[in-house]
Amino acid sequence: MRKVILNLAVSLDGFIEGPNGEYDWCLMDQDYGLTEFWDSIDTLFVGRKSYELLTNTGEISHFSSAKMYVFSDTLAEVQHDNVEIISGANLVEDVNAIKNQEGKSIWFFGGASLLSSFMANGLVDEFLLSIHPILLGGGKALFQSITERTDLQLVETIPYSSGLVQLRYQLLPKFDLNNIAGADY
Repeated sequence: MRKVILNLAVSLDGFIEGPNGEYDWCLMDQDYGLTEFWDSIDTLFVGRKSYELLTNTGEISHFSSAKMYVFSDTLAEVQHDNVEIISGANLVEDVNAIKNQEGKSIWFFGGASLLSSFMANGLVDEFLLSIHPILLGGGKALFQSITERTDLQLVETIPYSSGLVQLRYQLLPKFDLNNIAGADY
């Protein structure tokens, strides 16, 4: 089964956008492992707002070699051949069907509210967070509306000379005492 990997830049105080939606604080002075990561994926999951931002800025051309799924209940059509719209009615089934297809890993690219839905349904398998050495003091928080505890295991830490630190986490399986058959306590 393919993995869904959340790979995002985040400020030290947990924001993915500044107070005015800006992301000019993201360090771009080196590759930060993006080339290697790009080689490991062939699909992107994005929310409507992220898709519209990529389209309006022309940055969508950077993603033309990957299949892109836009999750939206309001977007009626897309302008690109490699893009498909998925409505939220069957989120878990649709995502699991894509995860079960042949292919590389899937990049969860953007959408804080979409991320909340993915987290609530256990659809993110791995977190690759590039922690930038900046405190924004406000903006859009990475994790919003998270209502359940989620245990993670740190599997990799990569510090860079710029002060950026990349952290890779995997989900730990949920432990349920009720599902242990024949346990003698």
